[in-house]
Amino acid sequence: MERNTIIADLGRRLRLGVIGGGPGSFIGAMHRHAARLDGCYEIVAGVLSSDPDRARLAGRELGLSGDRVYTGVASMLGTEAERGDGVDVIAIMTPNDSHYAYAVAALEHGFDVICDKPMTNTVAEAEDLHRKVRESGRVFCLTHNYTGYPMVRQARAMVEAQELGDIRLVQVEYVQGGRAHEAYADPSGNLPWRFDPAKGGPSLVMGDIGTHAHHLARFITGLEMSEVAAEVGTIVPGRLVDDYAGALLRFANGARGSFWVTQAAAGVENCLRIRVCGALGSLEWMQEQPQALTFKPLKGPSQNRTPNGPGTHPLAARACRIVAGHPEGFPAGFANLYTDMAEAVVARRTGRAANPLALCFPNSLDGLLGVRFISSILESSRTGTWVKC
Repeated sequence: MERNTIIADLGRRLRLGVIGGGPGSFIGAMHRHAARLDGCYEIVAGVLSSDPDRARLAGRELGLSGDRVYTGVASMLGTEAERGDGVDVIAIMTPNDSHYAYAVAALEHGFDVICDKPMTNTVAEAEDLHRKVRESGRVFCLTHNYTGYPMVRQARAMVEAQELGDIRLVQVEYVQGGRAHEAYADPSGNLPWRFDPAKGGPSLVMGDIGTHAHHLARFITGLEMSEVAAEVGTIVPGRLVDDYAGALLRFANGARGSFWVTQAAAGVENCLRIRVCGALGSLEWMQEQPQALTFKPLKGPSQNRTPNGPGTHPLAARACRIVAGHPEGFPAGFANLYTDMAEAVVARRTGRAANPLALCFPNSLDGLLGVRFISSILESSRTGTWVKC
């Protein structure tokens, strides 16, 4: 990837303002690392906590100027919009119930937006936010970060090149065990915000990891899901929020598939896995071994594709930072979304055409479809019927 040339036309790094992701936040640290990895951004302003004292302390720890450490989102957006050296892009990494309000406010102040998934908690909010993104002309990136892995992009490119032929079967799963031991029975108690449906959304497991599996299947296959037959519920006794979902899938082209996600599989770490089967062969990829993409052609031996190895497509090569045989991981995949976003933002600001290879990052339409998918899964589970996506 020619990362050093992305900001050349602008003559400076993009200025980034962050909302959330302060002390103790794993995903906040990932966002900041991703922004800095390729030198496309400098973090200049932030609201790093809803607690004013924690926000000030976190801002100092990040080395932000004192007058750009804010204790309120409205204050930061209004002030930065008026500065001659104000931020260009806003990154949102807050509880799910605030994504809509903060993203809309950022767009209204003229900023491009990077937002954690799920995009919103309701379909109505997702539809409205997608409309506002289109009307604003601003760039919007949703951080389904697993699509930043080189071998996920290799899989997409192979499907687009018809190396698998027509897609017939798709299996996708996201299995975690981090909540297998928890038995919280009362989501209104002193629990993490994800256990509160008002903040985390109508389904814990679907909002947390189900949308990742949904987007991964769409990203690689290029197919939309048309119908689902689903079951959603709990595995841990006494728990009141969803920690399991499974579904049969029907795709728009007639392909069939299966989907299951859980955070209650004891001992499992972070197993996001997909198998895509076409008329000419199949692909298999697993996040815990992200350097390997297995291609099994109908006629021929199984092949192991690796980053920058033989047969690497340009879309995957652009996502690689180092030479063949050297591993890249989760932070680098996350950073690819930030860098692709930078390419699109700089292109918009300078009036040049963006590199087409940079434009596959998840956007507001992907966010809308993810929230609709959650709604369809839940409706199917309630009614016991196939439901359109």
